[in-house]
Amino acid sequence: MANGLPGRLLQRREDFRRPSFLELFFDLTIIFALTRLSRALLSDLSLHGGFQVLLLLAAIWWVWFVTAWSADWFDPRTPLIVVLLLWVMFGNLLMAAAVPTAFDGHAMVFAIAYVAIHLGRAFMLIPALRGHPLQLRTARVAIWFAVSGVLWVVGAAVPPAREALWALALILDYAMARLGWPTPRLGRSSWPDLQVNGEHLSERYQQIFIIALGELILISGITYSDSGFDLERTMAFAVAFLTAVALARLYLVPAGGRLGAAIEAAGPPGSRLALLAGYLHLVMIAGVLATSVGMELAIDDPGASDRDRLTLTVAGPVLFLIGRLLLSAVVDGSLSRPRLIGLPLIVLGGVASAQLPLVGAGATILGLLILMIAAEALLARIRRRRPAGAGGAVGRWRHG
Repeated sequence: MANGLPGRLLQRREDFRRPSFLELFFDLTIIFALTRLSRALLSDLSLHGGFQVLLLLAAIWWVWFVTAWSADWFDPRTPLIVVLLLWVMFGNLLMAAAVPTAFDGHAMVFAIAYVAIHLGRAFMLIPALRGHPLQLRTARVAIWFAVSGVLWVVGAAVPPAREALWALALILDYAMARLGWPTPRLGRSSWPDLQVNGEHLSERYQQIFIIALGELILISGITYSDSGFDLERTMAFAVAFLTAVALARLYLVPAGGRLGAAIEAAGPPGSRLALLAGYLHLVMIAGVLATSVGMELAIDDPGASDRDRLTLTVAGPVLFLIGRLLLSAVVDGSLSRPRLIGLPLIVLGGVASAQLPLVGAGATILGLLILMIAAEALLARIRRRRPAGAGGAVGRWRHG
């Protein structure tokens, strides 16, 4: 079998590999998707608008996640996998292009592109994997994507039921992955069936998070360039940049760099950790997206004081911190005391900033993020100076 087509397609599990050029090329579609999602959120800052954007983001994220997961198994240099990644890339571009009108005139474009990506992947892989156990796993996944695909297409065709059916389809897609795609007569996939290269997938998560931060910087820079260089807008632009820096530091230090090692150390059950990390990265990226729109609003009109805009400014960092705290908990069981305390303080800071202009509210939240970082650095220094064996209960509050 090693000399057959399945053997040529598969990546050797024991080989360490970095993300390929084609995988990074595919990530460019996410930049476009995030900019379209931020435009959609900017056009409707209500809770309803936020819910719609969250649905679209969850669908686009699932395309990225399934692609990153499957690319972990296959050699990206083989012609079939190259064609497969380009197919997914083009479909993702169609989805992103349809985002601003996905709940209006181009719902069917978004839905069919999503379904075609997942079923097209199975259409290419199932014949190529003939005789290999991965063929059965791919068939299970394809069957469930066909089931959820009905909900996507019917939702696109029936506007009154669109949001409910698309939400149900996403719940089905995410839940079936966690359950191993149980299928009549075909069984379900076990965690060994889904084992991944922890270091490779961890790098992919870091890269896509950097892209989300890049969208924040890109939109902030474009807005600042277009709106003028007066003092208030310059201050708002500085707040946006420093917020991106703070989020990057809070993501990377320290457990952001331990995810790959934790997945590898867990063995086959590490696939469960990799999947949970995928769900939590969606939460964090949603937070960065909301932060991006909030910073754009502050740069465009730094003196404005509006409840919906302020809610967005607060919700972004809160979502990010929730996802980041949970990631630390699942990676190494740690909880950062400064972040646990800082999370409700950000909410209170948003309430206290209700009468301030947006640039003032953004600066308040930034100040709290910087305080979290400083507190964590101080606690880390104290721990390094503490004699061995003196950790006690403090060890349970590691700086993750």
